[in-house]
Amino acid sequence: MQLELPLLPYFDKINTKYIGEKQYIYGCIRKKYFVWTPEELIRQMILLYLMEEKQYPARYIRVEMGLKVNGLQKRSDILVFNKGLEPILLIECKASKVNINQAVFEQAARYNLTLKVPYLVVTNGPVSYCAQVDIIAETHTFLSEIPDYNQLIG
Repeated sequence: MQLELPLLPYFDKINTKYIGEKQYIYGCIRKKYFVWTPEELIRQMILLYLMEEKQYPARYIRVEMGLKVNGLQKRSDILVFNKGLEPILLIECKASKVNINQAVFEQAARYNLTLKVPYLVVTNGPVSYCAQVDIIAETHTFLSEIPDYNQLIG
């Protein structure tokens, strides 16, 4: 079930600056500027959406956290933790021009082999999906919205 996330209003809330010819975007979680990329823009908009609309506390969000997948070093785009610091939501962000297809879902699923989170989100901004994952049964159910933080930890 495809989600319609209201991310566009957050575009105007993102701080950017130029250093020479390069544009930088401020990371609201890591509290520093990064080179502006289409994927980073989507990441910052969804982070603001989660914190403002879904009450996700910034202190329980990690961005580009390292993890090992099949012996290879990878990085998750956004990882949300519960108050016990257990990962509960993984978000894979893509640039808006990247199609959300089976390969994107498989990337998130591979990361989840290590993380074992109960919720996965894949997004390119305009197209987003959220799934609740049953790790034991190896099944998932697509949701009609991203749960509020209190629903995740509920």
